[in-house]
Amino acid sequence: MAEPQVTELMVRGMVVGVFQENCWVIGNRRTGEAICIDPGDQAEDILAMARDMGVKIKLIANSHAHVDHILGVGDIKNETGARFLMHRDEAAIAAQAAKSALMFVGREVADPPTPDYHPEDGDVVEVEGVKLTVIHTPGHTPGSLSYYTDGMLFSGDTLFAGSIGRTDLPGGDYDQEMASIIDKLLVLPDETRVLPGHMQETRIDAERQMNPFVRQEMERRRGA
Repeated sequence: MAEPQVTELMVRGMVVGVFQENCWVIGNRRTGEAICIDPGDQAEDILAMARDMGVKIKLIANSHAHVDHILGVGDIKNETGARFLMHRDEAAIAAQAAKSALMFVGREVADPPTPDYHPEDGDVVEVEGVKLTVIHTPGHTPGSLSYYTDGMLFSGDTLFAGSIGRTDLPGGDYDQEMASIIDKLLVLPDETRVLPGHMQETRIDAERQMNPFVRQEMERRRGA
C-alpha cells in the first residue's frame, strides 16, 4: 500500500490472518517511532514491516477487540514493550478473544494483555513525531474507536469503502453506527484518506456521495 506524501509521516498496511484484516503502522521518518493500529495476527510479519520502514512500534492502538483485530497484540507488546490502548467498553469482547480464536481460527492463544490506557473521544495519543486524535465511533462494538491525523482516518470496522461494519454481533447497534459515521467521520475534510480494517482504502468524499448506507441514512434524516 502506497505511502502518503505528508511531512515526515509514513504509513504502511498489511493484510493479516484468516479474516484478511488490515493492520496499519504509521511512523515518523525522523524519530523512528511508530504506532501500530489493529495487529490482528502475524505479529512477526508486522514487526518485520516496521523494521523495513525503519521504525520501532512504541504504541499499539486498537480500534476494537474482535478476534481478527487483536491476536497479534500480545506478541508485539512483548517484543517491543509498546503501550497498548483500547477503549474501556471493549473489555467484555476482549475477554472472549481466546475462546473466539479457538472457535474461528482453530488455535489456542493467550488472553490479550490488559490495556495500559483507555482512550476517550477527543484524546490525542502519540509517540514522538506521530499524533492521532481519538474519535469514539460506537456501533460496530460499544467501544469502537477511529483515529485521525494529517488527512488520514483509520476507521477500524466502522466505515468501509461502499459499506459499513456489521452490527449484528453482540454489542452492535446500527443506529449508533450510522450516527458515528455521519456525525463524526463524514464531517472530516473531503480529501481525507480512509484506511479501514478490511478491504481497500477510500476517501471521505467518496463515501459521502456513493456509500449506500450513508445515502439511505441521509435520506431518512431529510425526511424526518
